[in-house]
Amino acid sequence: MLTAQVKEFGGPEVLVPVEVPDPVPGPGEVLIEVARTDTIFLETQLRAGWGGEWFRMVPPYVPGGGVAGTVREVGSGVAEEWRGRRVAAFVDGGYAELALAPEGALTPVPDGLALPAAAALVHDGVTAMGLLERTALTAGDRVLILGASGGMGTLLVQLARARGAHVVAAARGAEKLALVRRLGAHETVDVTAAGWPERARAALGGAADVVLDGVGGTLGAAALPLTAPGGRFSAHGAPSGAFAGIDPDEAARRGITLYGIADAQYPEAEVRRLRSLAYTEAAAGRLTPVIGETVPLQEAARAHALIESRSLTGKVLLHTER
Repeated sequence: MLTAQVKEFGGPEVLVPVEVPDPVPGPGEVLIEVARTDTIFLETQLRAGWGGEWFRMVPPYVPGGGVAGTVREVGSGVAEEWRGRRVAAFVDGGYAELALAPEGALTPVPDGLALPAAAALVHDGVTAMGLLERTALTAGDRVLILGASGGMGTLLVQLARARGAHVVAAARGAEKLALVRRLGAHETVDVTAAGWPERARAALGGAADVVLDGVGGTLGAAALPLTAPGGRFSAHGAPSGAFAGIDPDEAARRGITLYGIADAQYPEAEVRRLRSLAYTEAAAGRLTPVIGETVPLQEAARAHALIESRSLTGKVLLHTER
C-alpha cells in the first residue's frame, strides 16, 4: 500500500510517498480502506520538529490521526457486522491507503453523510462539539471566535449561531470574513487591521462571555482583556507557534475560567459520542464542514504546504485514489 512518510524533520518536502506491505488486523482490530484522511495544522508543526516535549515523534513515521473509509477486514474477536461498513476513526498513521483501528475507536458514518465530510469532521467535529459543551455556551452569550475561517473555526461559527449565541468571528482578509458571515457570524473582525481588539469589543457590545481561541500567540493573548468578568476563555489552538500566553492571576482576579488544550482531550468513549453528535448534525444538514482542497496522498507534501500558506479556508483532505 501507499503511505506518506516523514523521513526527517523539516519542510513539507520531507513528506514523501513510500510503498509498504499491507497491514493485517490483529485481535480486536479492523482494517479500514481509507477514502479520505484529515489533515490538521498540528501535523505540519510536528513534521517541522516542533512539540517534542509533548509528542514523541521519531522519523521516519507516517503522520495522520483521522480517517474515514470502509472496513475491509476484521480481526479475531471483532463483530462481523463491521465488515463493509462506512466508519471514521482515530488511527496511528492515517496518511495511508489502509489503516488499522481498534474496534472501540470506530464511529459509524450515518447514511446521508459523505465520507469526505466525515473525514473533515473526524477531528474538528469532536473538538468543536466538546468545546461548546465545556464552555457551556448558551443562547444570548456573546462569543468571540479566533481563527474562525479554519476547519474547526467554521464549525464553531455554525454551532454557536445554532445555539443562539451572538457570534463575532475573527479571521484574516475579506474572503475569509465573507465566508464566516455566510456561515452565520453576526459580526466579523479582520485581525490584520490595526486596532482589531477594539473593533472586536465594539462588535461584542463591550465584552465576550466566551472566547474560543484557535490561534494562540499574541492574538490569543490580546483577546483576554475582551473577556467579560466571570466569562470563559478556551486557549486550545497554537497554529501561531504557541498557545496564548494567558496570565492566570489576571484571569482569576476577573473571575474568568480558563480552559487549555488538555481540556480538549477526551477518552475514547467520549470521542465517539462527540463525533456521533457532529455526524448527526451534518447528516441532517445543520452543520457543513468547509473543505478547501482535496489532495492526492502521493502529494501530501503539497497538502502541508497549502496548510502552512494559510491561503485556503476550511480543511485540506487527502484522497487515496491513484
